[in-house]
Amino acid sequence: MKLPANGVAAIYLLLHCVSGSVLKSSALQSSSPFMSLPRNFWQEISVPYTDLPSDDDEQEDESAESTTHDPYPFFDDANMTANVTTQLGADVYLHCRVNDLRERTVSWVRRKGDEIHLITVGRQTYSSDSRYSLQYQPPNDWQLLIQYSNERDEGHYECQISSYPPLVYLVYLLVVVPRVEIIDERGQATLDKFYKPGSTIELKCIISRVPQPTSYVTWKHGMRMLNYDTSRGGISVKTDLLPGGAMSRLYIANANRHDTGNYTCALADIAQATVSVHVLNGENPAAMQHGSGPQWQPLAGLIMFVQLLLLCLNTVR
Repeated sequence: MKLPANGVAAIYLLLHCVSGSVLKSSALQSSSPFMSLPRNFWQEISVPYTDLPSDDDEQEDESAESTTHDPYPFFDDANMTANVTTQLGADVYLHCRVNDLRERTVSWVRRKGDEIHLITVGRQTYSSDSRYSLQYQPPNDWQLLIQYSNERDEGHYECQISSYPPLVYLVYLLVVVPRVEIIDERGQATLDKFYKPGSTIELKCIISRVPQPTSYVTWKHGMRMLNYDTSRGGISVKTDLLPGGAMSRLYIANANRHDTGNYTCALADIAQATVSVHVLNGENPAAMQHGSGPQWQPLAGLIMFVQLLLLCLNTVR
């Protein structure tokens, strides 16, 4: 009959106690018979009381320690917000630079109040507006392109990463509408200008509210482009860049009745202003631009003299 391992150990200890052997700690470490027992013997005794790690458990622990998680994605811009300004009619790129994206997906959405409109997912565009598209620029820039931007494009956009929890990069787009004015000698916007025959027509156009200074300013007389016109002669255009805009001057020498008409100053096809030029023969209005400032006409002076005379007579009475 084979005794269990626990019984063998108990009998062995009892025999040593009966013989009166007193074991010292040094003896246990050097010559104790316990040291000659196999390691599995003590493990079998202690199993009911303590669980020692098995070889499989040790391998699992080593495997767990060697396992590393994928890096969490993050945006290049630590602020996670951006403001972008563009000009009416221009193409604009909204940038979203993502690091450690791995297998996750980048999406662009447009937020209008409580409404969210999906624009792109990955490299696919889902917007019904064909002006929107995704332009990926290696190594990590998921750009949203908006072509021919208009005032309705202004607002909040979000670049989202399909992580858990989701990461969101906020972009606010501001669309600036340029301002174009044709002004008079006092710097005031004007709709009409009057000139004498033979004088020089001078029109001044101010372009403002332009994010980037531009020299692309055109002048037209009716439908005829004047910037490069050589058929008439005596026409010149000078444009100076200013902070946030430009100032353009149109000069037409030796004005005649054929120069009468509407003149338009335009910034590309975005904004424009129009003034009516009158080259008058014979009787002219009291205020007329002719290169040397306004002059009083004899008839107007006579009328004023008569009015003052009547006023004095009434006062004497």
